[in-house]
Amino acid sequence: MTGPQPPKLPDRVRHKIRAKHYSIRTEDACVAWIRRFILFHRKQHPREMGERETSAFPTRLAVEGRVSAFTQNQAVRALLFLHGEILDQDLEKLRNVVWAKKPSRLPVVFTQKEVQRVLAHMDGACRPMASLPYGSGLRLMGWFGLRVKDLHFGYRQVIVRDGKAEKDRATMLPATIEEPPGHHLAKVKPIHEQALREGYGNVHTPYALDLQYPNAGREWRWQYVLPAVSRSKDPRSMEISRHHPCENILQRAIKTPVRKDGIIKHGTCHTFRHGFAIHLLDAGYDIRTVQELLGHENVSTTMICTHVPGKGGKGVLSPLNKITPPPVKESITTIMRQDRGCTDREGQALMPLF
Repeated sequence: MTGPQPPKLPDRVRHKIRAKHYSIRTEDACVAWIRRFILFHRKQHPREMGERETSAFPTRLAVEGRVSAFTQNQAVRALLFLHGEILDQDLEKLRNVVWAKKPSRLPVVFTQKEVQRVLAHMDGACRPMASLPYGSGLRLMGWFGLRVKDLHFGYRQVIVRDGKAEKDRATMLPATIEEPPGHHLAKVKPIHEQALREGYGNVHTPYALDLQYPNAGREWRWQYVLPAVSRSKDPRSMEISRHHPCENILQRAIKTPVRKDGIIKHGTCHTFRHGFAIHLLDAGYDIRTVQELLGHENVSTTMICTHVPGKGGKGVLSPLNKITPPPVKESITTIMRQDRGCTDREGQALMPLF
């Protein structure tokens, strides 16, 4: 009689990640990279591979796949997790695995007028949904993960639970959008009560709270502020419950008005969060206060926002502003028309600059 079969490699990875309390997105990404790594080497077991095979995968991603530095490093971390945590191998053998140099990027920021124009194109529940990332500095998943009990209208405060690195923080609830969320909750509560009458109404609760309080998931205070339209199966507990909707809903709700209004910037939910930080700094609030509101662990992360002040160029006035330009006798367009040599390789007239 044979004993129980040992768990397969993907299951071992998932169990280890859950034991470390990583998020489900980290779990899915890690398993996906390990699967791609094994398929890249034609289903050879990772225990039989060495540094050469491990280095070949991220190199292929960078050279032929032309992935970003973030994507390449994410794949490398998944492989190091596989060899170090799952296969118990010495990571010194993998010290030459190729890491990508992470580029330094400045955040994209909307001006206050651009934010107003984007919000003006929204209607229904989309406007309060997009207002909180800008008015409170919430991350995308921090907004979707809000429970009813986390909104404190009396204190004008939002409590973000289990944020990045599983840290809680408090941020502001703008007075101008107090009523829309309250009106929204008044519409959501009857839906929850109807679900309870139908035998549902349960929602995912963190950790083992359902063991200590079995009815906590059915209470109104634990429901999501933004519940999904339909019920779904929880990927870990496999129970049928009402989760929050897919985060792509808010991303599309922001990108569509940006395109309609003709704004050429790449606008996302995180663009509103950047605007929250930079506009507070422009208003004179100290960077430590902004750091706490954003939930940054290190002030150096918040310092990135200081490179995009409202005046541009780190707030320094250009010396050209103090010079009175001389009168222009002829415009560049006139000069280009008179100069027959201003043509491109195909003999076409060049586009005037001004």
